[in-house]
Amino acid sequence: MSNTSLPPIRRDIQRVSPDLVKKASQYQAAILADVAGRRGALGGRIAPLGRHMKVAGPAFTVEVRPGDNLMFHAALALAQPGDVIVVDGKGDQTSALCGTIMSTQAQAAGLAGFVLDAAARDSEELAEGDFPVFCVGTNPNGPTKGLAGRVNWPVTLAGVSVNPGDLIIGDADGVVVIPKENAEEIVALAQKKVDAEAKRIAAIKQGNLGAPWLNEALRQAGALKVDESL
Repeated sequence: MSNTSLPPIRRDIQRVSPDLVKKASQYQAAILADVAGRRGALGGRIAPLGRHMKVAGPAFTVEVRPGDNLMFHAALALAQPGDVIVVDGKGDQTSALCGTIMSTQAQAAGLAGFVLDAAARDSEELAEGDFPVFCVGTNPNGPTKGLAGRVNWPVTLAGVSVNPGDLIIGDADGVVVIPKENAEEIVALAQKKVDAEAKRIAAIKQGNLGAPWLNEALRQAGALKVDESL
């Protein structure tokens, strides 16, 4: 039982809209990370079990004690269709917090995916499936189910803060967290970034191999003199 008057489980959260999730899902995680100021990407220890996996949706956050998935199950019972369950498992890999059964339940409930700062199991089966699971690794050990944690409170995964309802985007490169407060603005910038990169790639293919910004950046860094170029 909690020792404070604050509820360990919050049921009502403000989510990014389904329309915004749909728009964001069209873009690579890398594009969104760039236009968000090159921030928000979870540390590389969190990766998809299958490289084909992509996830997009509002964060439904969970904090668990290492090796215990009681609150993960509580979140699974409460999350709404389209939600991404995001689990702060403290990076623990001594046991798996989920496997085929929980993933099957989540998919049947219409959830968008799991993002775990913890391990999973049944990885071969999950990796071949179409329900996205991002985690730090695998372990055949099952978890305990007896320790309280919190649902829909702010959490931290692999160096990044995640608030309930934040926009989660993940693909083969990893997972990016976009704060819900400016998610619409950031997603609106993504197409401009895509267009700029396409223009640069086209120029390279036409023989323009020089990076237009490089000489000035080298001068600013002191690697070239003011009047010097590569």
